[in-house]
Amino acid sequence: MRRLFRQAAPSAAQSASASTGMHGHSTADASSGGLFGAFRSSVRRSAPSSPLATADRTNSASALAARLPGLVLQADHIAATLYAGQHGLRRSGGGETFWQYRQALPGEPASHIDWRQSARTLHAYVRETEAESPQTIFIWCDLSPSMAWRSSAALPEKLDSALLITLATAALLLRNGERVQLLTPSGPAILPPGGSPLERLALGLAQLAAAPEATRPALPPSTVLPRYAQLLIVSDFLCPEESFQTCLHHLAGRPVRTHLVQIADPAERTLPYQGRVRFEGLEGETEVDLPNVQTLQQDYVRLVDARNARLTTLATRYGHDLVLHSTDQPPMPTLLALHALLSGQFLSRQAVSNNTISGRTISGRSGSGQSVSGSGGVPS
Repeated sequence: MRRLFRQAAPSAAQSASASTGMHGHSTADASSGGLFGAFRSSVRRSAPSSPLATADRTNSASALAARLPGLVLQADHIAATLYAGQHGLRRSGGGETFWQYRQALPGEPASHIDWRQSARTLHAYVRETEAESPQTIFIWCDLSPSMAWRSSAALPEKLDSALLITLATAALLLRNGERVQLLTPSGPAILPPGGSPLERLALGLAQLAAAPEATRPALPPSTVLPRYAQLLIVSDFLCPEESFQTCLHHLAGRPVRTHLVQIADPAERTLPYQGRVRFEGLEGETEVDLPNVQTLQQDYVRLVDARNARLTTLATRYGHDLVLHSTDQPPMPTLLALHALLSGQFLSRQAVSNNTISGRTISGRSGSGQSVSGSGGVPS
């Protein structure tokens, strides 16, 4: 049943009630110059001579490169509005956060002495700050074909939502002085030179998206990560549960602290179609033609909710965090929740009014208050 989430193509009688939006792309103003312009030109020059699949991939990569400048600007703007915290090392060092007072040592420069504190006692005291060190956070964004889908032209593609959350998180981390490393199936990416770090990261994502589908898995390899690393995975997680569990198991065994962001189109949660609907796959799945699809909605929602609950349980079991994001919701609540988790904090309900927290899982909510917690494929 995984194919149901790849493409919903209604019959002519149902075209008014079930919008496919399979290959539509959100528009964004983009400059034709700079890194992105060069990438778009290189994609056009490498256009294939015959295979239609490669031609579709070339067109898709060029369209993505056209949208990236707008996504980068939006991500940087979002990051600028978020609080940029630091990660202390819980020891004396050259940071800005107060750590402790200690007695001055013989021969210590007078400029190190805190005279206000020392005036209260018979001893001279030095004010120490806490050491701070940049972290390296690895980022994996799912670029598999299932991400290039939206149920309505009024919604962004799952891929665009994933890229925006990925880039905004990277922008926030870079503003904090952290190091961000793009992860590829073969290991950490070597990004192209030139441009800002965020632009180079975006271009690296565009280059990965232009690769053949077979080289764009939904989940990252765990063997290429250093021990005790931090990893962000942004995906719809429309993969077999066995693959999901195996990935989390390997990451926990290294160990790698992992933060999962599940991207979902609202139609993947509710199946809002009527009458006869033909479902087509984006990854070669067999087509399914279902009559009276509305009669399946209750069972469908129950199965999806059950699968989402199992994914949440698996994430919690292996010590990972799971943030659920629906593409009909603004990205800020998800980014606030993700920032709190990356900072090693727990988020209160008051901190993000549009999010609910259950254990270590944070789920977005629609304006009506109905839970729209993520994509969750249909159980196989």
